[in-house]
Amino acid sequence: MKFSTSLKGNSAFRRLYAKGKSAACTSLVVYFRKNGARANRVGITVTAKLGKAVARNRVRRRLREIYRLNEERLRPGLDLVLVARTRARCASYQELDRAFLELCKKLGLLLDSREKTP
Repeated sequence: MKFSTSLKGNSAFRRLYAKGKSAACTSLVVYFRKNGARANRVGITVTAKLGKAVARNRVRRRLREIYRLNEERLRPGLDLVLVARTRARCASYQELDRAFLELCKKLGLLLDSREKTP
């Protein structure tokens, strides 16, 4: 992740859930809030309802890669949390990628084609 750091600490996640904005689809929920910094911070949450560790880690790796490949398209200065729903386990990589981009577009997190990241 070139422009981002990890979002750590329970308090940061709770603040984002309480005061941030969100959008959801069948396999993914995206929460965001401005953080006042130049870089984005991202956290990925995968619940135990998704399955055992192998299944949870597969979904987590997919979401991390989807974010990494699309982070240049996102506005800077955001805290993001990606929450995988139970259907994410069955979803293909392409479906998760499409869902992530649709949710980011819905929330207005994507840069215009004219804008560039710093």
